[in-house]
Amino acid sequence: MRYIYDSWESIMNHDRNPLKNIPDTNTRHMIMQVLAWMWCIAFSSYFSSMWIFGITAIAHIIILAAIAVTVATFEMAKRNPRFLMNKLYHTPSRARAIYIKGKRYELDPRDVGGEHE
Repeated sequence: MRYIYDSWESIMNHDRNPLKNIPDTNTRHMIMQVLAWMWCIAFSSYFSSMWIFGITAIAHIIILAAIAVTVATFEMAKRNPRFLMNKLYHTPSRARAIYIKGKRYELDPRDVGGEHE
């Protein structure tokens, strides 16, 4: 199992493969995307089907987008955690009242709310 993990990391992790010698992370990321597209085209050409190219291209877009969103979220949490807290958690349109068994209870307007506080 360790061999599979190390093999994957040596190819797919741009911090461990030879692309680590390129100082700009954006350039490394772009090269990895171009290589992914190249392999999509090679794989679909091998099977002589543009349908396979379409499926593998869409799969790569979804996976790369998910990775990019995850990395961006982690970087934002590391660099400016209050940004995520203020932008994603507290919403100004939140109701300022709660109903329990049909009776309305007003909430403190200064309370930012949230179930984890």
